Amino acid sequence: MDREGLRVVPEAVPGVAEGSPQPSGPGALTGTAADDHVPGAVRRGTFRALGSRPFRLYFAGQVASASGTFVQQTAIGWLVLRLTGSAAELGLVLAVGGVPSLLFGPWGGTIADRINLRKLLIGTQTAYGLLAGVLWALAVAGKASVATIVAISVASGVVQIVDSPSRQAFVGSLVMPEDLSSAVSLNGVVMNSARVVGPALAGVLIVTIGTTPCFAVNALSYLAVIAALVMLRPLRPGVRGRRAADGVADGLRYAASRQQLWLPLVMMALVGLLAFNFPVILPVLASRTFHGDGGTYGLLTTMLSVGSVAGSLGVGFIRHPRRPYLMTAALAFGVFLAATAGAPDIAVACLTLLATGAAAFSFVTLCSTALQLHSSAAYRGRIMALWVYVYIGTTPVGSIITGTIISAAGVRAALLTGAAACLAATAIAARVHTPPHADAALTDLVGA
Repeated sequence: MDREGLRVVPEAVPGVAEGSPQPSGPGALTGTAADDHVPGAVRRGTFRALGSRPFRLYFAGQVASASGTFVQQTAIGWLVLRLTGSAAELGLVLAVGGVPSLLFGPWGGTIADRINLRKLLIGTQTAYGLLAGVLWALAVAGKASVATIVAISVASGVVQIVDSPSRQAFVGSLVMPEDLSSAVSLNGVVMNSARVVGPALAGVLIVTIGTTPCFAVNALSYLAVIAALVMLRPLRPGVRGRRAADGVADGLRYAASRQQLWLPLVMMALVGLLAFNFPVILPVLASRTFHGDGGTYGLLTTMLSVGSVAGSLGVGFIRHPRRPYLMTAALAFGVFLAATAGAPDIAVACLTLLATGAAAFSFVTLCSTALQLHSSAAYRGRIMALWVYVYIGTTPVGSIITGTIISAAGVRAALLTGAAACLAATAIAARVHTPPHADAALTDLVGA
């Protein structure tokens, strides 16, 4: 699932760890069929990762599952606002799902480095599906209260502690190392396309027959990703066996010693805290600022998502996420948030949200790619757990802050606060001139 309530972030794509007994060269495939991998000369451009059959299977499963989850998240936002009538309470309800990650998120990476990821993911996706099924059943029975939504959100947050870094680490076994940037970009396209399909479908369902069918769609959508996980076989095995006891501290030291790692994490922590709270902002913007209904909410969310798809596709053409790219994306995100704050009507807001989505998720994908490219395979599970922590772990605090700002000064003030956070992140990146860690396996964020 992602910051928008799905807690699904762009997937990491690690290679085989250094010192692994398994071959780690570009052609080092283990236990795979001859047609599982298309030769490198054929794999070009944004879509080259689809040359891997295991990745194609996983990709297809994620399309269905992510779309279903966004259907549910859109319905939850509208239902909670209708039940409570308070933006502050909506922020609190959406925040609770991130509390487990806030408290225990970094430890999920140590588990991802030690367990058979395919089997682990079958378990976590099954758990998500069962929780969605419970919510569906409660809605059918007319008992889908705020309390039950909170309880299911917390339970999902517990599953997410392990699921998010595990998924990110797992994708690396489905593609070759040279296809890393393509896989990250395509995963972003999956998630951001789901932001188009999911809210649009949810808007239609909410207006015509209510929120309950939205929960059914999500519960059933998990069958697709579970089936994909059962069918596929990774191209390469991952590295396991790090001791969990010292894994988190070791990962923190590793990240702190490398500019290429701590800069994207710091930028995302700041931006994520105050700018990525669209589940709190958009329902209020639709219903109170523009006096719309569920269809209006779905429209605004869809426009944000269409921009997100464009941003993710664009990043696929960038092979190396240098610091100037991070700065440009963060700056553009802030500018378009400010433009959305000043939008006089729905038409203008749709245009500014389109640009906001492109900038916002270009920034997210660039940060994620930078972390994956600049972390060694032995540490990548823990580094991406830190990424999940700053991307999703800021949700509880950020949602509460945003809800409070909306209640006190309005939704436009909340948008301007997010814009200021983006500009502050840009300023921090502009002042970073310290040399990166002298590691031959890494590439300077500033360099070509």
